[in-house]
Amino acid sequence: MADPFDAALDLLRRLPPSSTQQNLTGIISLRPELEEDLLSSVDVALTSARCRKSGRDYLCCDYNRDGNSYRSPWSNEFEPAIDADDAAELIPHGRVRRMEESLNAGVDVYRELYYEGGVSSAYLWALDEGFAGVVLFKKSAGSAGSGKGGWDSIHVLEVGESGSKRSAQYKLTSTVILDLALRSKEVDQLELAGNLTRQTQQELPLSGLREAEVEQGHIVNIGRMVEDMETRMRNLLQEVYFGKARDVVGDLRSIQPLSEAERDRAAQKEAISKMNSR
Repeated sequence: MADPFDAALDLLRRLPPSSTQQNLTGIISLRPELEEDLLSSVDVALTSARCRKSGRDYLCCDYNRDGNSYRSPWSNEFEPAIDADDAAELIPHGRVRRMEESLNAGVDVYRELYYEGGVSSAYLWALDEGFAGVVLFKKSAGSAGSGKGGWDSIHVLEVGESGSKRSAQYKLTSTVILDLALRSKEVDQLELAGNLTRQTQQELPLSGLREAEVEQGHIVNIGRMVEDMETRMRNLLQEVYFGKARDVVGDLRSIQPLSEAERDRAAQKEAISKMNSR
């Protein structure tokens, strides 16, 4: 008999990517014991919430979640509030929190320049040797009536620090979730959805010896890696998703009216007939 967790993942891979959240909720309602494992293993479109303290939007994911509460990167508090002992363990402090604040400021500028809107968030947490984190971006456009578009990128990082503080090992796993839909008289209904995951690992130098300089060096390195990865993945999506979709639609449908196509075929037959009669 197949393992329920593996069976659930197999089922989700075969269902439409645009309905992953809905299907995931349905599977969890049937098998509640799989909730934690599924939520940590399946990438779904990000949701946003508004920080009560700062009034700014932030993104919700499994990495800033505790039960039904999510931690805001702006206030560093869970909403709704959780037990004080649990919060003390889950909320970052010291250098990790300082780097988280700097990283959020950096990705917010990047989001405005590259996405011209949307929502971004970054979360960090300490490890035994280094730290880990996630950088999130979400941009939605249009409405469900005529067409909609959604871009969600999830960059999970792990940073291993050496004792010399001259360099650090960075491991980045990035996933982009794309969801596009269009409804019009010309094309009727068109949907393009899916996700793409890529991974990279680099050892990068850190400048300076003071703690503040090392922290800033981490932020710069993480920012460059995320920017490079997003550029690569945008180019891949352009080739794989849009290129293939254009080829398929071009083979199945013609933008030329049927009457013009029949007229062209008739002219071609007439030209061939005259050539054969000579």
